Amino acid sequence: MASRLAVETIQKHFREARDNADLPLIGDYDRQFSVKTNRLASAIRLANQVIRREAKDQTGQEGMGTTVVSVAFNGPVLSIAHVGDSRIYLVRGEEIKPLTADHSLVAEQVRRGMITEEEAERSPQKNIITRALGVDETVDVELDEISLMQGDGILLCSDGLTRGVKPAEILDAIRREKEPQAASDRLVELANAAGGLDNTTVVLVAVQDTSSPGPWQRVWKWLLS
Repeated sequence: MASRLAVETIQKHFREARDNADLPLIGDYDRQFSVKTNRLASAIRLANQVIRREAKDQTGQEGMGTTVVSVAFNGPVLSIAHVGDSRIYLVRGEEIKPLTADHSLVAEQVRRGMITEEEAERSPQKNIITRALGVDETVDVELDEISLMQGDGILLCSDGLTRGVKPAEILDAIRREKEPQAASDRLVELANAAGGLDNTTVVLVAVQDTSSPGPWQRVWKWLLS
């Protein structure tokens, strides 16, 4: 329920902002980033409020929460916002690059040099996340922006994929399959074969033309296993 509320709230907030440019932002404006990136952060903060309210009002939903990754396209610039350990990857040529850093206990330990990535994978604490929607009254949304090129691929995925499938395997699956739907199906198959530890959500987006002022991206597939 929390993930559904997050998606619905973010979409609604963006629709309202499209129709009303003066729609107030939730939270502080970060001058490092564009209006669209700040709007993403605002939408996620609003989703946090909605989830907490529903958890309080709905019987049996106490303590519900979710992670979130989100992107918005603004010409050749990609706005990025995320909370938790779901991930966004850039697929460019023969390389795959993470665009987000996990908000998890072991990921933070790796970044501080306390443990290695191999130790993090074996750690009994690897499923402990340090940020999520619905947990606290306010949420710290991590933001970024990157420049896109024609032919880039953007992958948004839940940890159901990344817990068992390495980035190199993800890249190989995308490159081997000629059709986007087949690539998405293959990624979910790989996640299930690796143990299917969690629901797997995969969104693949192909960059068609960064010069077009209109919608130039094509969503390949959204899958829930």
